[in-house]
Amino acid sequence: MNISITKTTTPRQKPDEKNLGFGKYMTDHMFTMDYDAEHGWHNAQIIPYGKIEVDPAAVVLHYAQETFEGLKAYRTSDDRILLFRPEMNAKRMQNSNRRLCIPEIPVEDFVEAVKALVKVEADWVPREPGTSLYIRPFVFSTDCQIGLHTSFVFKFVIVCSPVGAYYAAGVNPVKILVEEEFVRAVQGGTGFAKCGGNYASSMLAQAKAEEKGYSQVLWLDGHERKYVEEVGSMNIMFKINGEIYTAPIDGTVLPGVTRDSIIHILKDWGYTVHEQRVAIDDLMKAGQDGSLEEAFGTGTAAVISPVGLLDYKGTQVTINHFENGELTMKLYNYLTGIQWGREKDPYGWTTEVK
Repeated sequence: MNISITKTTTPRQKPDEKNLGFGKYMTDHMFTMDYDAEHGWHNAQIIPYGKIEVDPAAVVLHYAQETFEGLKAYRTSDDRILLFRPEMNAKRMQNSNRRLCIPEIPVEDFVEAVKALVKVEADWVPREPGTSLYIRPFVFSTDCQIGLHTSFVFKFVIVCSPVGAYYAAGVNPVKILVEEEFVRAVQGGTGFAKCGGNYASSMLAQAKAEEKGYSQVLWLDGHERKYVEEVGSMNIMFKINGEIYTAPIDGTVLPGVTRDSIIHILKDWGYTVHEQRVAIDDLMKAGQDGSLEEAFGTGTAAVISPVGLLDYKGTQVTINHFENGELTMKLYNYLTGIQWGREKDPYGWTTEVK
C-alpha cells in the first residue's frame, strides 16, 4: 500500500504524561483512506489531524453505518515501540464490516496503516509508567442519500491519543450493577460487531448505573434475561472454586482481544477455563457462599479491571473482600509485562514499529 505523508507545520503541545486521563488529547496526525465502488480502497494518506467534512445527508449520520477498533502502542524501557496483536483487531474489523455491509479492509493494509501512523507519531507514545498510545481506527459511510440503501462510498480513519489508566482509580476493584431492564444484544443482531450503535444503546443503562455509584453495568442475555454476557466496555471472567468461567463467543458477545489473550495464558498456567453461559442467580449464589473467589473485566482500554461488588435486584455480593485478587493481579502484571516488553513474549503477540 502506497501511503503519502504530509506532516503538520503546527505541532501541538504535548500534555503532561502524569495526567493524561483517557482519550482527552489527540496527536498531530491521522490516517485516512477512501473507498468507492469504482476504485475500491484508495488514496491512503497520513495528514495533519483535523476536521473531516461530511455531507448532512451522509448515511452514517442517519443510519449509523460505521465500525471501529481500539488498540495500543507501548513504549518499552529500551525505547522500542510495540503493538499488541494488531492482526486480531484487523480481523475483527473485517467481521464487523461484513455485518454492517461495509467493504472489508485487508488485514495487511490495516496493520500497515497503523504501523505507519504510529511511526510518524512516535514522539507521542508516552514514557511514563502505565501509559500508552491509544489507537482508534474507524470506518463510516459518506454516501449521500436519505433513503435506506446499500452504501458505496466510505472513509477509513485512524486517530491516536496518549492515555493513562482507563479508570481514574487505576487497577482497583470497581462496583458493577447488573442491568435488569435493558439488553445489549440478541442472537442475530450486532452484539459481536464493534459498532457505535451497540454503545449508543447502552448509554442509558450506564448513566443509570453511574447515578447509583457504580462504574459499569453487567449485561444479561437478551432472550431470557438470565445469563451473564459482558460488561459495558469489557468482557468479564469469574473464578469460581478455582476454575474460570466466561460467556461464550456465540454472536452476542464481543470477541475481545484481551479476552482471547487471557484465556490462552490461563490455560497455559493450568487453569480450567469454561466458555459457557453462567446464570446470574448461580453467580450471585456463588458470591454469597464464597465460592466466587475473583471477578475481573478484560479489555484493551483497562486491560484487566478487578470487580469488587455485584448488585442484582438490590442484593449485593462483595468479591474477595473488595480487594484485588491474586490471580487478577498476576494476569495483569504478566500481560502488561508482555505489552510493555518487560516479559518475554512466548506467543509472538507483539509487533515492533520501526
